[in-house]
Amino acid sequence: MMQVYLSPQLASPEWGETALLSHDLAGWQIHQAELAAIQQAARRLANMGLREIQLAGHWDLSQQWAFAQGFMPSRGELTLRWADAPDASLQMLEQRLYCANWVRRLTNSSPEVLGPLELALEEVSFLSELAPGAISHRLLKGDGLLEAGWVGLHAVGRAGAREPVMQEMDFNPTHDRLTPVSACLVGKGITFDSGGYSLKSSEGMVTMKSDMGGAALLAGALGYAITQGLSQRVKLILCCAENLINEKACKLGEILHYRNGVSVEIVNTDAEGRLVLADGLLAAAETGATRILDAATLTGAAYMALGGHYQAIFALDTTAQQHFLQHAERCHEPFWPLPLARWHRQQCPSHYADTANSRPVKGGGPGGASNAAGFLSRFAPNDGAGWLHLDLAAAHCDNGNHLWAPGATAVGLTTLASWLMQP
Repeated sequence: MMQVYLSPQLASPEWGETALLSHDLAGWQIHQAELAAIQQAARRLANMGLREIQLAGHWDLSQQWAFAQGFMPSRGELTLRWADAPDASLQMLEQRLYCANWVRRLTNSSPEVLGPLELALEEVSFLSELAPGAISHRLLKGDGLLEAGWVGLHAVGRAGAREPVMQEMDFNPTHDRLTPVSACLVGKGITFDSGGYSLKSSEGMVTMKSDMGGAALLAGALGYAITQGLSQRVKLILCCAENLINEKACKLGEILHYRNGVSVEIVNTDAEGRLVLADGLLAAAETGATRILDAATLTGAAYMALGGHYQAIFALDTTAQQHFLQHAERCHEPFWPLPLARWHRQQCPSHYADTANSRPVKGGGPGGASNAAGFLSRFAPNDGAGWLHLDLAAAHCDNGNHLWAPGATAVGLTTLASWLMQP
């Protein structure tokens, strides 16, 4: 098992004074203590083919976690042993790694294996294992969604051979039905996104098994919070579907009438995430939760703005947004606020409905991520008080880079868990 140390000294001259890594008889040394540098060093070691690592010497918990993020593979198993630390700290790292790896495996799963129902049931199984007896759930699917008024999710998923699903999970450690819901999470669970009639290119479609990354990340974060002793009641609403094409598929020009009275013209069937999240937000409002957060791999515009290095956060409630960003800073996770104002609700106009679901131009036009958030704000209760929207621009690293293996990253898991535990 290869030993890896953090060295406070520069590398010896034969390695180069600015070298990030060097090697001697004791093992590998990392010569920079910044978290990003540690993660980069771990990725290099993984790319060298090392499969068993022992962290040796002095590491703090943030440094060990940074190494773990860079070392984890897209597939296969690696062995990472933590440096000496109190038992409680090592247990916390193991629990965090377990939940993060679950998010990665689920998000990276084949879309033929993981359909909407399979996604919903997998998340129930994961959370029930972590909180036996404290998880209940109810599930609606297929035409039952239409009968209940969940028109967006039904419209997006009705062309799939596998029915769309809305699942509400309730983590209630008190077992008292009258316990208030502290927070409600809403996850986009599009298990495969072809774009519908607004068909994606092959290049744009090949990673669309990851379009359920929001649903996976929220369940993973809730699971991690449970392992850390979460005592508040939390609900998780999953909006799961495949966005495919057949004679039943949602058409451009179609108008949907949501339960809150908002009518929506479909001008881009590839802007489907906001259609299903609109239902999820309306369902979340019915829980009475004072804090509502939705998470989705929603727009390419957020990725273009942030380069895949940050998760985007939007809010009309700036106090709630700042509170969340404080958790992100403490957890050393990259979130960045993008603009959202009430006038963004008017940025997707329609001649025939209250709003369109996008603009009928490539990428939704300028400000596409903010316009999508503005659309969602129409469905958030209390004029957006207590509501946060995460556009997960850093949820997936398509081909890998200097920090991440190809595939899901689970960035945001620790921040979300911290936010859930400390309202």
